[in-house]
Amino acid sequence: MTTTTRTRGITETMLGFVRVLRAAGVNADTGRAEAFLRAVDALDIASAEDVYWAGRLTLCSSATELDLYDACFAHYFSAQSVPTGARPHPVTVARSAMWNTTEEQGHSSDAPDALAAAADTEVLRGADIATLTQEERAEVARLISLLSAHRPHRTTRRRAPAVRGRLDHRRTLRASLRTGGEPLRLLRRDRTVKPRRVVLLVDISGSMSPYADALLRLAHVVARGHPGHTEVFSVGTRLTRLTREMRVRDPAAALASVGAAIPDWNGGTRLGAELKEFLDLHGQRGMARGALVIVASDGWERGDASLLAEQMARMARLAHRIVWVNPHKAQPGYEPLTAGMRAALPHIDDFVSGHSLDALAQLATAVIGGRAEKGGPRA
Repeated sequence: MTTTTRTRGITETMLGFVRVLRAAGVNADTGRAEAFLRAVDALDIASAEDVYWAGRLTLCSSATELDLYDACFAHYFSAQSVPTGARPHPVTVARSAMWNTTEEQGHSSDAPDALAAAADTEVLRGADIATLTQEERAEVARLISLLSAHRPHRTTRRRAPAVRGRLDHRRTLRASLRTGGEPLRLLRRDRTVKPRRVVLLVDISGSMSPYADALLRLAHVVARGHPGHTEVFSVGTRLTRLTREMRVRDPAAALASVGAAIPDWNGGTRLGAELKEFLDLHGQRGMARGALVIVASDGWERGDASLLAEQMARMARLAHRIVWVNPHKAQPGYEPLTAGMRAALPHIDDFVSGHSLDALAQLATAVIGGRAEKGGPRA
C-alpha cells in the first residue's frame, strides 16, 4: 500500500472522530479539525496518548467539553478498527470505566445511551428536515440553536491608521519632526471595516411549512450573533417584520414570539407583492442598500411572476449580494421549473439548499460569512 493511501486512511479515521465529537456537542469546527490533523501528523500516530492529547488540546474549546471528548475518544478508538495498512500498530485505547458493561461496573450507566444519541445526531445532520419525525425535528431545532453565524463585513471609504496599506504622508512627516526631520518610521493607513447588514426574508407559506421552523431558527441564530445589523421578515400573503421578536436571546421564547406575530402561517405565497412592499417601506430607504439579502422560499408564486422578476431586479441594484435558499434544490434531478423561481433566478448571486442541518450550518458560516464561491447565475 502506497504512502498516499496510508495517509488518506489516517486522515479519514481522524476526520471520522471529529464528526463524532461534533455530533456529541463538541464545538470542533473546521479550523480546530485542521489543527488536529497537523498535530497528529507531527506526533507518533501509533501512540494513543499522543493522539489523545493532540485532539484534546486542539478540538476542545471549553472545560465543559472535556468529559464528552473523553467518552467519544474511548468509544471511537476502541470500537472502530483503523483502516488496514494505515499504520504499523493500530491505535488501541483501553475502555474507561464509563464504557464497562453493567456486570463490570455493578450498576447501570447512561454512557451507551449518550453514544447512541450522538450517532443518531450524526445521521440527522444530512437528513432532509421534511422527512424527520417530530422528535427528530426537535433535536434538529436544538442543534440549530447551537450554531454560530459568521459576521459579514464591508470595507468603507474611511481610512484609519493600520500596519499595512497606503503610506500616510501627513502622519509620517509629523512624526519625523520628533526625530530631527528624519522619517525613521513609515506610517500607513488603510480602509476601515464595518459589519454588513443581513436581511432575511423567510417564506412561511404552506409549501414551505416543513422547513419554515428550521429557517426561522437559523434567522434567530444570525440575529443573535449580529445584533443591530440583522433584519428578519416573514413573507406569505403579507409581510411581517420579526426583528424585534428575534432579539430575544432564548430560542424557544423567540420562536414563540415569532409564532404569535405571524398572522399568515401556512397560507399562500405572494412573493412579488411582498418584495415590493419590503422595498417600498424598508429596502429603498436604506435597509437593502449594500446588504446581504437572503430569501428562503421554494418559488411557488401565486401572483404575477413578472412582478417578482421586476422586484428582484430592483433588489439586485440595491443589495450587495442576493442568496436564495430553496430546500427542494437538494432533491435529485431538481430543476427550477416554477414560474417564481424562473423569474428570480437571473437576479440571484448564490442559489443554495437549506434542507438539512448541514446545509443550514453551511449557510450560516460560508454563505453569510462571505466565503461562498461566487458561482451564482448572475456571476
